Amino acid sequence: MRPFQCNRTGTSLFMIFSLLAATSVLAEETGLINTLTGYNINEITPAPSIKLKFRGWVEAGFTGNPRDPHNHSNFPVAFNDDANQFNLHQVYAYIEKEINPGRNSWDIGMRADLLYGTDAKFVKTSSFDSTILGDNPKHQLVFPQLYVNLYAPIGNGVSMSVGHFYTIIGYESPMSPNNFFFSHAYTMRYAEPFTHMGIMLSYPVNDNLTIKSGVVTRWDAFSKHSPDYLGGLNYITDDKKTMISASLITGDVKTGPLNEDHNRTMYSIELERSITDKLHYVVQHDFGIEAETSNSSSATWYGINQYLLYDISNQLGAGLRFEWFHDQNGTRVMGDGNDEDFIGVTAGLNYKPIAGITLRSEVRYDRAVHHDIFRDGTDNDQILLSGSAILHF
Repeated sequence: MRPFQCNRTGTSLFMIFSLLAATSVLAEETGLINTLTGYNINEITPAPSIKLKFRGWVEAGFTGNPRDPHNHSNFPVAFNDDANQFNLHQVYAYIEKEINPGRNSWDIGMRADLLYGTDAKFVKTSSFDSTILGDNPKHQLVFPQLYVNLYAPIGNGVSMSVGHFYTIIGYESPMSPNNFFFSHAYTMRYAEPFTHMGIMLSYPVNDNLTIKSGVVTRWDAFSKHSPDYLGGLNYITDDKKTMISASLITGDVKTGPLNEDHNRTMYSIELERSITDKLHYVVQHDFGIEAETSNSSSATWYGINQYLLYDISNQLGAGLRFEWFHDQNGTRVMGDGNDEDFIGVTAGLNYKPIAGITLRSEVRYDRAVHHDIFRDGTDNDQILLSGSAILHF
């Protein structure tokens, strides 16, 4: 087991972002400082007058791998890919001014996010924030979102985001509090983009249907080359118990030794259903394809995730996740040219002892159907025992 390590630069950044996150209690009524002291800084700052919100969290976690791989890696599992060690996963802070989509006049808003920790390497954007702290430090610093919002009272109201923002694709999010599970599904890590740069429009057709459409740069990249199209729709039933989301991204990419242009297209469909007030079900399907070039064959990947979440009480929740991911020609995960199917089953608990603290634990089993992938390439399966703590501010 390797002990948790953090260099002097990392320690300084951790202190800076901890202070920044601590100030984020300005807009979070259930933040940890507010819970413990009852003190709300928002009452003595100008933030309410300009409607700014400051929020954030710190997440640390441990992932145990009983087989103790020599390379100390749980690959291809992410974001908790380090085996048998504690990690500072996220020191996250953001400032936001939301727009009011219900008003009858123009409105402008913004959002800026900072992420420091071991999770940052997964959401970095090439040619933008990928080398802030060097080539490959364990703890990186990224700016996953930096955009301006504009609301126009046209029809039912048009919202436009311009800048750098998270993708609309998929069910899981890079932001820890938005996920039930500590680890992430294969589809989220290998089938989908994380961030985009560009312009996105959102328009509510009616109370049930919202359409999104935009032009963005290539996956997780700041590129001057031909842009991608990104679009989607959300439909929610009148009783608010069922929601269907569909999204698609398509455009050219440059890969391979000759850096040739070729098309990459993928879509994602999610169904969320509240079976009862306490029991919730989610199913997601992703499908992607990349065109053939003179140096490589075409690539195809697809998968299905299912989630069953149950609210035992206001403080305790239980969840199950079943996933299957197919990587044709090994292009998305291993990069070895071999077909592979990955199966993952995760069971977890979420516990909130007090407002502002979320404790997550999980047991995860992974299996590769065709090859030995895990434990330094010697096993076709692995079991992980993981836990994390999120402190909201």
